[in-house]
Amino acid sequence: MIGTGMTETTIGSDSQDIVKVLRTLTVEHSLPLWSREGWDPSRGGFVEQLDIEGGADYQAPRRVRVQARQIYCFAKAAQIGWYPEGREIAIKGLDYLLAKAKSPDGRPGFVHLLDPDGSTMNATRDSYDHAFVLLALSTVYRLSHDAQVREEIESLLNFLDADLRSRHGGFIEGIPATLPRRQNPQMHLFEAMIATFDATGDPVYQSRAGELFGLFIANLYDAQRQVLGEYFEDDWSKIEPVCVEPGHQAEWVWLLKGFERITNCPTGRHRAELLASALRFRDDVTGCLFDEGNVDGSIRKVTRRCWPQTEIAKAWIAQAEAGEQGAADEARNALVRLYRHYLRHPVLGGWYDQFDRDNRSLVESIPASSFYHVLCAVTEAERVLS
Repeated sequence: MIGTGMTETTIGSDSQDIVKVLRTLTVEHSLPLWSREGWDPSRGGFVEQLDIEGGADYQAPRRVRVQARQIYCFAKAAQIGWYPEGREIAIKGLDYLLAKAKSPDGRPGFVHLLDPDGSTMNATRDSYDHAFVLLALSTVYRLSHDAQVREEIESLLNFLDADLRSRHGGFIEGIPATLPRRQNPQMHLFEAMIATFDATGDPVYQSRAGELFGLFIANLYDAQRQVLGEYFEDDWSKIEPVCVEPGHQAEWVWLLKGFERITNCPTGRHRAELLASALRFRDDVTGCLFDEGNVDGSIRKVTRRCWPQTEIAKAWIAQAEAGEQGAADEARNALVRLYRHYLRHPVLGGWYDQFDRDNRSLVESIPASSFYHVLCAVTEAERVLS
């Protein structure tokens, strides 16, 4: 499983060729690795993680959000022509998801956690999970235009409206409802609505994205302090002290650019403020984003996960697409940092998940959940920067 042929000398990491480097790594190594080791051939379904040598961990419980993210990855790779085999993998992944996770107890919605044998371990209906199921469905539909997939999209939206809507706006955390409320499920539902509009062209999803943009403006974003909050009371009042996740500040930059693209609603001011907020939380040594901070710019968690680095790259890519001077170079530099610190893994096509302040890896496994972040950053880089 350990890769030996792709060194910095052979593929380089100069900012001018980094997009080509990452596309090669994704197409020639990540997609084949996760199609081979990331799928359980005996019981079906995607595995939650690979071990340190790149072998499948068939025993770890399987989060439904990860099943959905992997479906997205293979459908997206097939749709843009990077990995035609991804179509079959995405469809069999979706078949597994619908068979095992949708209403196994007779109640609507998707359960939260599966045993490797496909039985339910946690029947919670989680809004965050449903955002990724919708993203997976919309990506498969964009690839296949299958009428049954479109029906599944509409069924999921009906469930969201009937069971997860909040009287205070947005969607509750899940069933059963819990506190605190988080911006994170709202953000990914926003992402999923944009993707579903792109897949279907149906203006109802444009309007749904608009509702969540309204929630962002009214409640999630603190215009005075120019930060995105993470945790809220039931009525969306802020929980102090406000926790700031720089990766989410950056992720919203990219999403707001997507919303502007489908609606022509200007988002430039908010994008600029969010990006500036995220950049306060960089490690002086590596230039990578820390995991958490405080409103005043101090660091709350000195660890550095992989996914915020993909999101700061996507934020700069969004700004480059908008014509921001210097943004393309910043995007390439962010991609170099992503490659240098996280994607140069002994298992080609794998990644490091998290480091401490002393640059020691904190997670031995290779989590499948990161593939969604990595693939999206690389495909966006190819689309905008190449």
